[in-house]
Amino acid sequence: MPASKKTIQRSSLIASATLLTLSFTAPVFADASPTASPTASPTASPSATPPANMSSLGGERLGRPGNQVNLGGGAPVLPADITARSWIVADAESGDVLAAHNAHWRLPPASTLKMLFADTVLPKFPRTTSYKVTPSDLAGIGAGSSVVGIKENETYTVHDLWLGVFLKSGNDAVHVLSAMNGGVRETVKDMQAHADDLQALDTHVVSPDGYDAGGQVSSAYDLTLFARSGLQKKDFREYCSTVRATFPGTTAGNKKGTSARASSEIRNTNRLLSGDSDITPYQGIAGVKNGNTTNAGATFTGVAERGGKVLLVTVMNPEKKEHNEVYKEAAQLLDWGFQSAGKVEPVGELVAPKGVDTTAQPGANASGGASPGTGSAHTSTKPVAASTAAAKGGSTGIGVALGLTGGFVALLAAGVFLVNRRWPLPDLMRRRR
Repeated sequence: MPASKKTIQRSSLIASATLLTLSFTAPVFADASPTASPTASPTASPSATPPANMSSLGGERLGRPGNQVNLGGGAPVLPADITARSWIVADAESGDVLAAHNAHWRLPPASTLKMLFADTVLPKFPRTTSYKVTPSDLAGIGAGSSVVGIKENETYTVHDLWLGVFLKSGNDAVHVLSAMNGGVRETVKDMQAHADDLQALDTHVVSPDGYDAGGQVSSAYDLTLFARSGLQKKDFREYCSTVRATFPGTTAGNKKGTSARASSEIRNTNRLLSGDSDITPYQGIAGVKNGNTTNAGATFTGVAERGGKVLLVTVMNPEKKEHNEVYKEAAQLLDWGFQSAGKVEPVGELVAPKGVDTTAQPGANASGGASPGTGSAHTSTKPVAASTAAAKGGSTGIGVALGLTGGFVALLAAGVFLVNRRWPLPDLMRRRR
């Protein structure tokens, strides 16, 4: 089929799926809190049955309930003991969805929503900016929230705050950064606008930190879009791949009349990155974000690289409630994805953000600092190793920088360039045990 016809068909598919999604953007969930307040009490868990109508953005198969996969010759079958209500496995670079299960089911996202928060707010403030916390900055944090231990009247750098967001999933750090951004309400507005720009049409934002709130939903598909967009940003990649860091504590006086500020180590709660008593760090893991609330259950989005292949996986609310189950199921799906590379036909694709130029341009280079909207390109599609990187003020442990120069394959013919779905994921921080 000529490239121009493929382009038209993809555009028509996205347009029709967008209209379908907009037709049911405000469903009612059994688990929704009675009010939109971020401190509202959670209620019952959502039904284990997906809705009859789900968005088909990215492909018609993605709107169907149940497992969606096209196994080719030699491809392993999907893991039999995956209990998550929704999950997706996708190629991070090309955007091909290798397999999915209820990909567009709109469910509470928990702290995986912090990926959207970071992708929205992180570019606004230089990491060296200092900010003194006021009592009002910490108001409205939900009961039982995860916190990094920010204290009022203490000064923190933006770098400190983002370490608190990514490593400890600190809702207190989110609220301080939201205050710097004009407040919670303005930040929620900004996040929703960014979600819409990313074509994450399953997402409705109510709280910036992902705390249970009435009507706050996302999907495995949308969370994967957030991760893919965030990973285009160098600072995002650094923070989400940091295993441990030093975080400033409280300033106190001593007998000599001088003051000193304590500090302590914080460790990433992403167990595929940092490990735990019953789970080891996943080979090739590079982030991204985990979450757990009463309404959402356990949620997780991860990115990993092996043998030049970079995969994204999102798992939402496993029904099996064993310790670290969400990570164990994510690891099984990643294993399957790496074993299935080149042996399955995609069941859909991760759509590019609005305004991204998906037409190849000759002579363009993929930049490590490129934003998703640059439409940068490169003629090579193979990853190349870059230098070892360490996070300033924190340890990236065993990470090494991986520059993925893949992107849009240029084909010049009578002045027309071949449209290719590949979207570069440069300088990915990978993890090695």
